[in-house]
Amino acid sequence: MRIVVALGGNALLKRGEPMTHDVQRANIRVAANALAPVAREHELVLAHGNGPQVGLLALQASAYKEVEAYPLDVLGAQTEGMIGYMIEQELGNLLPFETPFATILTMVEVDPSDPAFQNPTKFVGPVYEKAEAERLKAEKGWVLKRDGAMWRRVVPSPLPKRIFEIRPIKWMLEKGTIVICAG
Repeated sequence: MRIVVALGGNALLKRGEPMTHDVQRANIRVAANALAPVAREHELVLAHGNGPQVGLLALQASAYKEVEAYPLDVLGAQTEGMIGYMIEQELGNLLPFETPFATILTMVEVDPSDPAFQNPTKFVGPVYEKAEAERLKAEKGWVLKRDGAMWRRVVPSPLPKRIFEIRPIKWMLEKGTIVICAG
């Protein structure tokens, strides 16, 4: 049976945890332990989120003033590679060596007139106190919204119309490969 599992970016990096490699790897290890029995018996697609990771990478990139910030889609691709790499390692430690894995950077087509561009809702990056959120809004022009008791940056998240890599994803699944994608 083909099973698709979605791991949210916040499952990989939980609210309030330090945004470090070690913390993310530990959370991925927990997920891998739960997923290994499924992977042994079924075709598996692991789709993952990357909101906290993209936000963190955007903050790191903005600290380097000599270079213009990379667009969010490029930062998304970078985080897809990082997350996929760690999932492959942790799940690979639990499955036979011969088990094939593939992390696929996933591009989607969206409608440029999607209302999401006018009303951003996708949380990215860390949480902020209200005063810090107001400063970032004024300084960087970010849109920030309340997320529980705190504030977070939000970016547009338009509905996907098409996944460009769908054919290679299906081909790899047919060949018995565990596919890691999305972001």
